[in-house]
Amino acid sequence: MNTITTPKNKLYFHILLSISFAISLVLLRMKITQNEGYFFMIWNLFLAAIPYLISQTMKNHIWLQSSKWLCFSSLAIWLLFLPNSPYMITDLIHLQNNNTNLAWYDLFLVFVFAINGLLLGLLSMLDVFGIIAFRYSKKVAFISLIKISVLTGYGIYLGRILRFNSWDILTKPSYLMQQILQSVHDPKAYLMTFAFGGLLCILFSLVHSFTSHQKQSSYLQV
Repeated sequence: MNTITTPKNKLYFHILLSISFAISLVLLRMKITQNEGYFFMIWNLFLAAIPYLISQTMKNHIWLQSSKWLCFSSLAIWLLFLPNSPYMITDLIHLQNNNTNLAWYDLFLVFVFAINGLLLGLLSMLDVFGIIAFRYSKKVAFISLIKISVLTGYGIYLGRILRFNSWDILTKPSYLMQQILQSVHDPKAYLMTFAFGGLLCILFSLVHSFTSHQKQSSYLQV
């Protein structure tokens, strides 16, 4: 019995391969050093994967898109978790207190996890772009993704600087709102929002342009 390999299955395979490689780096480090340093990166990567799991679920189940209430509710939850993906870049900060002789390995380890987190976020954004474009238009989708990139940059500030989690909007809503209002006077809020929001917006545009070019090339070859 022949197994049909679709582009989607190939994508899933390579994503799982990349994630497995990242996890193996942590497990190998634990084996060598006999401590659980950087084990938290696996949890961070799990959080980074949630937006992609949500967007793929929406993409593969039309009934989630056809219902306006379900669609916007799913997108709201997706947006809440999206900052966890590019947030993994900031895990490089843990290297500043690294005094082991595995500093080069730890740098590589964090870099691999950051790439995986960022990739999952960008793939998720591509899914959401398609969903918004289908419901409205490509113009609306592009404008929405720019705004989402900015909000994500601010979300990274909330996570790294103010140490909030995605679920704190439910567990600490009043305190979260208080800190958000106070952050208006914090220059770091603007710097991180601009830096990460701008980077995410640029990378999304590059990935979207590349995938669009690939689709056009495949059509021409048919």
